Amino acid sequence: MKQKDIALVLVIGFMGLVVGLVVSNLLFNTKANRQLKSDVVTAITPEFNTPDKKYFNGSSIDPTQIIRIGDNSNQTPFNQ
Repeated sequence: MKQKDIALVLVIGFMGLVVGLVVSNLLFNTKANRQLKSDVVTAITPEFNTPDKKYFNGSSIDPTQIIRIGDNSNQTPFNQ
């Protein structure tokens, strides 16, 4: 290829790029696509309401305690 041919290919490629960008902005980037909606978030406050006394009281079951069922005197339960 000659020097003129390389320059002509580059100019045609650049023009095709510009035309492609303009056409794609007209077709795909409509005003309706640019409008975004978001949910409104309530502000976090430092106030904390106390939990219901029906579920959180002094006589309720503590789920963090270890539950033991039966006699566990065998230190090696899987060895016979």
